[in-house]
Amino acid sequence: MSRTALVVDDSRAIRALLKRLLVRRDFAIHEAGNGREGLDRLVEVGPVDLVLVDWNMPEMDGLEFIKAVRSQSAYERVVIVMVTSESEPAHIARALMAGADEYAIKPLTGEGLVEKLELVGLGAN
Repeated sequence: MSRTALVVDDSRAIRALLKRLLVRRDFAIHEAGNGREGLDRLVEVGPVDLVLVDWNMPEMDGLEFIKAVRSQSAYERVVIVMVTSESEPAHIARALMAGADEYAIKPLTGEGLVEKLELVGLGAN
């Protein structure tokens, strides 16, 4: 059975890369270019198994997106991984405190993604 993922990043190239990596892991993919679009996509498609979200985006950044998702009980089981170039320990702590399940620093490789998926319980196809 295919799992679903939402990739939220303002870079089309990053979304394409993450999509390619997730498709190899048997995920059906939905995309959004910022946090506000990501929230709209969640309303359209319903809860997904996984969200990969960037921090720095226009309109609504990843941290605001995580807080908005975590404020809604319908999405309490959605796994959220922040995928960003922000590598400061304070950023990592803020994302995890906001409700991210894991944190990955760009560039994210296929092996790095598999490791994060295993850590959040989504490693097996």
